[in-house]
Amino acid sequence: MTFGEPVRRSSLISQVTEHLRSEICSGRWAVGERIPTEPELCALTGTGRNTVREAVQSLVHTGLLERRQGSGTYVVATSDIGGTLGKYFATAHERDVLELRQTLDVTAAVLAARRRTSDDVARLEKLLAERNARFADSDTDAAVEADITLHRAIVEASHNAVYLEFYDSLLPSIRQTVDRHVHATGAGFHDEHTALVTAVIEGDETSATTAARALFAEVMK
Repeated sequence: MTFGEPVRRSSLISQVTEHLRSEICSGRWAVGERIPTEPELCALTGTGRNTVREAVQSLVHTGLLERRQGSGTYVVATSDIGGTLGKYFATAHERDVLELRQTLDVTAAVLAARRRTSDDVARLEKLLAERNARFADSDTDAAVEADITLHRAIVEASHNAVYLEFYDSLLPSIRQTVDRHVHATGAGFHDEHTALVTAVIEGDETSATTAARALFAEVMK
């Protein structure tokens, strides 16, 4: 079934749930992206609002989607395994998540420095500028999202699909931690982020390791 074709079988909720799941797993909506609104999903699937709402809620329960009050529903995992891990990490101790994230980010920075492409370089330069601009504007919510997007882009630049899948499962927990930290302190650690991105862009694995560790040393104080 493709979008635009009305659902005709009796088990509408199951069909719409599976269809939305396949769209998410295929990458139609990327991790961190907001899915269409309920009216848009109704039009796309040819089903009613209650059916769409139940289907979306089912995917929230499995950990693929996350509702954010006043903002919409976002993709937080692209597989059931990632969703299950995400739910587990959501109940983990913040310090434990930070320590795990530190290990992931440091290794990802080294791999990104080794494997980054010209497209990765252009994207990282753009995302670093956007991150700094959001902090300069004192737009805290936007700054949090920009920070998370930049770090995920570094993991993407590692070109390790398994690493990215695992990192994505941590994103809801990472978002909560970063949000609390930025709202409480306002600290952006701009020099540390610039050093990290510069090392990755220059392909300097040693400096990437040093910069990533230095950043987390500040964050975890």
